[in-house]
Amino acid sequence: MKIRTGIGFDIHRLVEKRPLYLGGVVIPYHKGLLGHSDGDCLIHAIIDALLGAMGEKDIGQRFPDADIRFKNIRSTLLLGRVAEMMFEEGKARIGNIDSVVIAEKPRLAPHIPKMKDVLCNILGLAAEDLGIKASSHEGIGPLGREEAIAAWANVLIFLEEN
Repeated sequence: MKIRTGIGFDIHRLVEKRPLYLGGVVIPYHKGLLGHSDGDCLIHAIIDALLGAMGEKDIGQRFPDADIRFKNIRSTLLLGRVAEMMFEEGKARIGNIDSVVIAEKPRLAPHIPKMKDVLCNILGLAAEDLGIKASSHEGIGPLGREEAIAAWANVLIFLEEN
């Protein structure tokens, strides 16, 4: 078995009149993330990290924004498709995922347990195998001015050797 890592990053602009989805959870806030899908940058970062670890194409190539099938789709469904690809083909199993969401507001700490529940259920992980941290950007740049939210994810997978 090979041990592989992957890293993912995503950022989306905050806009009025959209729900805020992070980690598969609706977060009460007066703005949401702009995107072709629901804009859930945490899930998008995790998807890219998983795809990268497996040596696959990135999220934009696998689920292109020019494809109407993905318009306003919940990112949890996209993550489920990636998980199915990994597990059904017996390609890989996840060792752990660590992630950080960078948002000035809203405060995310109260929502992290629910995010972990949702994501662990989709990925078949134990809670201790998924880290989600929240950080601010200390008022610096677009993230600090509350114009956007970003996320980083790192994964460790075990890949079957052929």
